Formats: sequence, C-alpha cells, structure tokens
Amino acid sequence: MERTKIIDLKQKIGQSVLIEGFIHEIRDQSKVKFLLIRDNSGIIQTVTTSDKDIFGSIAKIPKESVVSIEGIVKEEKQAPSGVEIQVEKYEILSKADIDLPISVVEKGEPPALPIRLDYRWIDLRKPENLLIFKIWTDMEAAMREYWLSHGFLQIHTPKFVAGATESGAELFSLEYFGKKASLAQSPQFYKQMAMAAGFERVFEIGPVFRANKSHTIRHDTEFTSVDIEVSYIKSHEDIMKIEEEWMAHILKRVKEKYGDKIKETFGVDVVVPKIPFPRITMADALELLKKDYNHTCVGDLDPEGERMLCDYFKKKDGHEFVFVHDWPLDVRPFYHMRENGLSKSFDLLWKGMEITTGAQREHRYEILKKQAEEKNVPIEGIKTYLEFFKYGCPPHGGYGLSPTRVLMLMLGIKNVREVTFLPRDTERLNP
Repeated sequence: MERTKIIDLKQKIGQSVLIEGFIHEIRDQSKVKFLLIRDNSGIIQTVTTSDKDIFGSIAKIPKESVVSIEGIVKEEKQAPSGVEIQVEKYEILSKADIDLPISVVEKGEPPALPIRLDYRWIDLRKPENLLIFKIWTDMEAAMREYWLSHGFLQIHTPKFVAGATESGAELFSLEYFGKKASLAQSPQFYKQMAMAAGFERVFEIGPVFRANKSHTIRHDTEFTSVDIEVSYIKSHEDIMKIEEEWMAHILKRVKEKYGDKIKETFGVDVVVPKIPFPRITMADALELLKKDYNHTCVGDLDPEGERMLCDYFKKKDGHEFVFVHDWPLDVRPFYHMRENGLSKSFDLLWKGMEITTGAQREHRYEILKKQAEEKNVPIEGIKTYLEFFKYGCPPHGGYGLSPTRVLMLMLGIKNVREVTFLPRDTERLNP
C-alpha cells in the first residue's frame, strides 16, 4: 500500500490507508487509546479500541518514535482535524529513547534557547518550527518569481576570496594551498563583476561569513544573504523602487498562502505594504530623533534609533517600512558612489530593525581607486576588484538583505537563531 500524507486523509474517508510519521502524543484510556501521528503535512488522531490485538502494546511505544499505521479513515467531529484513523495494524520503523532531552509537545515554560539549539533536530520537529521553514521556502519562491519576471539572472559567487569587501576585522582567514584566503563576507565584488560582464541584472541567495563578535538577537557568524545588482540605473532611488516592489510582492504571496496560519500560530498579521515606502534622509532622521524623541545617534543609527524611526512612520503614515537614504561617507564603504559629500546609499528599516543596506556603486575606475585610498583601503588587496572597472562598466547599484531578519520580524520571533536551521554564532559550532 502506498503512503498517504496526513493532509490528504479527508479525501479518503471510508478507505484503508497507510500513514507514516512520528508519535506526537499518546492518550491512554481504559477502553480506547489515541495516538496522534505527525508528518510534515499535519497531525492526525489514530484510535485503537480494546477489541484489537494491538490494544495492549500500541500505547507503550515511546513518544517521537517513527511508525507506520494502516487503518480505516473515518469522519469524527470530535477529532482535531475532523477525521481519524481506526488502527488495524502498526509497525515501529524507529524506536525513540524514552528519555527525550527536550519535549516536542511542551507543557509549561520551554527550555532556554541554547538547550533547544543543542538538540536542534528535535526542536525543529515542533509544528511551529516546521511552519517557519515552509514560509521561508515560499518566501524565497516569491523572491525568484519577481526576479525572473523582471529579467534577472542567477549567479553563484565564490566563498573563498582573496580580499575583504567590508571591514578586515570581520574576516575569517584561512590557509589556502600556501596562500592566505578568507571566507566571503558578501558577494558584493562579484555582483559588480557581473555588471562589468554585461549581465545587467543578477541575484544570489547564498551563505556569507562575518567574524563579528557581537552576540545579539540579530547577529550571527554565518548566515544566508539575499543580494541583487542592477545596471543602467540613474541613482540609488531606482534600487529603492525595485526593493519596495519586491518586498510588497513577497509579503503578498506569503499572506495569501500562510496569513491565517501565521495569525493562528504566531499571533501576528502579515501586512502587505503600500508603495511607495516612506523615505527620509539620514540628516533629517537624526534631526527627527533628536527633536521628537530626545535621542542622539552619532553618524550611524543605533538599534534604539531604528525602533524610534519605525515608530514615527507607523504613527504618521501607518507604514511598517521606511527607507533612510543619503548616508555620511564615514559610515559607508569606499565603493558607494558619492554626491554632494554624501553616500548615495540607503538602509531599509522594517518593524524597528534594519533588514537591507543598498547603494549606487561607483563604477568609474579612477574615482573608485581614489575613494579606496581615502578610506585607507590597501590597493594591492583590491587590485583584481579594481580591474573590473578598467575596461568599461555600466552605472549600477544593488542591495543585500537578511532573510532571517525578515522572518524574525514577520513572525514576531525574538531571535534570528530561532528562524535559522542551524545557527552559527560566537559560541556555537554544533550540531
């Protein structure tokens, strides 16, 4: 008999079926035993009564064991899903140790996050954690849907690199066949190489590595980065327009498929944003924070400043997003294009946190080299990168986004580690 997924059982009332999954819960009563079985499509109640030969043994199987069950699907209004399976026979496919290190069905306060992450493969069995990765899958599909309908090409850039794209202090360095190499902090230089190659519009979803000693709810040392780069732009405003359309498309798709489930599970509404997003210059943002919130940020925005700006625009415009653009040169990298003493760059804030940094890049060789020298970037270390611009390169710009921050904020979760399959931070290399 072929396996039936739990989500499809309502279409098989009165039929004999085979299901396979984990034992989620056991309810052992005197004349009836209920086993809740879980696969990645849902949970179903199975029933064994005292007239069955298996009655004495089935409820003794440890929870989280993997079993196969054959039986008849019956409509039952009292059952959680409206149907249940009358068990005819079962088989233990994998018996779990009776002493689970953490529970899948929690009663009371859950263990601390580090303990849950020690046993991440069990923690991920929780239906709410499975839901996170279903949402991520469709979120990424929506990203690609937008890109492919707007002429983008996918690229995969190297993760062993010879030079730094950001601060050298954040590099993971390693020996590479007698040479010094680093793990990529960003695909930035190679995205720009694709512009010099005439690809015009590219995207990448891939891992990046930052030797960042910050241990906060938003930082990790290895994470997934979503990046785009676009040629023939007039300014960073063109990139902001692309991103706001893209974000609205993503949230629309997620809301259509998972909006009700997200509300039920996490207690939050997915709001599809109106376009255009609010915009404010960095200078005006700093002035607003000082005037309206008595809060001072020096050069860059701190987390409290980000929260206050989002609070302001939520109250003023009813909008969860805000672009902060035209940043001071001293807090932006050398490759950002400059105009009137400012960087043609932006951050996108959502629900009180930065999720994106983007900019128009400097594409003119001599100016780019000069800006690197002014930032005290060793020219020898970026020699290959500078070569990309020596033989013609279109005006271009792009951005990088953290999907774990997006998921964390979308679902009202408190830490990026909870939406990361296997987190890596300053203290964690296992599992």
